[in-house]
Amino acid sequence: MNLLLSIAAVILAIMGIVSLINGAVLYGIILLIAAAVIGPGGYSIARTR
Repeated sequence: MNLLLSIAAVILAIMGIVSLINGAVLYGIILLIAAAVIGPGGYSIARTR
């Protein structure tokens, strides 16, 4: 499950960077924050005790 979340975080980060380059600043920032939240170092819904 952690691998899937990491892959999703990378995809969201790439989409966020592309959005920032294309001029959609707010959307890009939201995607980058979402990537940081679900990434391996952030809050994970699959985290166990």
